[in-house]
Amino acid sequence: MEAQPTKALSFSLPVDPADQKATEFRPFSIAPPHMRAFHLAWLSLFSCFFSTFSIPPLVAIIREDLNLTDTDISYAGIASFAGSIFSRLAMGPVCDLVGPRVASATLSLLTTPAILSMCLISSPNSFILVRFLIGFSLANFVANQFWMSSMFSGCVVGLANGVAAGWANTGSGVTQLVMPLIYSLIMSFNVSSFTAWRAAFVVPAIFQAVTAIMVLAYGQDLPSGNYKRSRAIPKENFFKILFNGLKNYRAWILALAYGYSFGVELTTDNVIAQYFYERFDLNLELAGTVAASFGMANFFSRPTGGLVSDEMAKRFGMRGRLWALWVVQTVAGLLCVLLGRVNSLWGSIAVMCCFSVFVQAASGLTFGVVPFVSKRSLGVISGMTGSGGTVGAEVTQLLLFTGSKFSTQTSISLMGVMMLICTLPIYLIYFPQWGGMLCGPSFDPHKTDEDYHLLH
Repeated sequence: MEAQPTKALSFSLPVDPADQKATEFRPFSIAPPHMRAFHLAWLSLFSCFFSTFSIPPLVAIIREDLNLTDTDISYAGIASFAGSIFSRLAMGPVCDLVGPRVASATLSLLTTPAILSMCLISSPNSFILVRFLIGFSLANFVANQFWMSSMFSGCVVGLANGVAAGWANTGSGVTQLVMPLIYSLIMSFNVSSFTAWRAAFVVPAIFQAVTAIMVLAYGQDLPSGNYKRSRAIPKENFFKILFNGLKNYRAWILALAYGYSFGVELTTDNVIAQYFYERFDLNLELAGTVAASFGMANFFSRPTGGLVSDEMAKRFGMRGRLWALWVVQTVAGLLCVLLGRVNSLWGSIAVMCCFSVFVQAASGLTFGVVPFVSKRSLGVISGMTGSGGTVGAEVTQLLLFTGSKFSTQTSISLMGVMMLICTLPIYLIYFPQWGGMLCGPSFDPHKTDEDYHLLH
């Protein structure tokens, strides 16, 4: 994990002298290496979200063409999450080995052909398979958060993680708005619907490939340079890093919490356009616009979560980060319950917008805590937490949105109940050097330096 040697390092941003990580975050700067890495990271992940969620806004059209049943559509949603579960878990150790730049770009390029294959599918089974393969691209989220944690110091890492992921996650909203427009534009040239929806997927495929090439060409893994491929982590050290992360109970709790913040967000992205289309009889473009507002709230809501995490840490330390996470995610759960109970169109839109802000802020707050769980196993912890998000989405989609046991509105309310329950274990997170939600720190002289790496 060593960087290439660099002489006379100088940076545009103030940095921590110990590791050259930036101590300020300037989102409208493109200064290398810190802010350039930030913009490449969020734009690359944005393209992955755009690709993964380019399918749901066109499902009403695809369904008629491929004769999809509700079960087929539900299984396809599950498949898209399943594709990212193991890839997210693997992405953390891969980032530890080769660096976030190569890991991110490689995965984007490998999944681009899957997006293009949407042009060729002709059956429900091929539709499900393609959604599974495209879902792998969401593992770039782990590389995104790993990269920001490698570039920004503890005093701003929550904000950097929040903005990088938040701006990227707006891709799930933008695609809800843009894909129906691309489809309509192609149709305006007297192209048949059969051809138009297939041709529309060329756009996300090209977009994802271009951003991957930009990451390779202009990115940098660390403030001091890129990872040395010739001096990768020895095998025995790799497994120490892996097991150090896997045995950390805090990571498992954060993975569960993230499963019912980001996991709920993923599930909502998958069903919300069709929900408004069918329940309130909106047309395809209008349903896509309403659904887009949910995902696009990430532009400010997830960054706000990261900012709140950093500000609470300045005032109350780690206890502030944990309390903020619990409160925000609990409110999100209550709003989710309410969303399924509202019967009017405008009431549902209003509650959905409030819900989107809180559930996405909770995701930002989660990754305000993640960088402090284990300095040595940062990639593993990031991967565990990130895959927890997709596992939560998978379980929720399977239990509540597959088959006809529950109506969609009832399933949305039950999803909120699951959020409330799965947020409670945050109370159990405790750091000996900083304390937890209910207890202060206990400075145990037997703890290692790993347990006591600095908060700021």
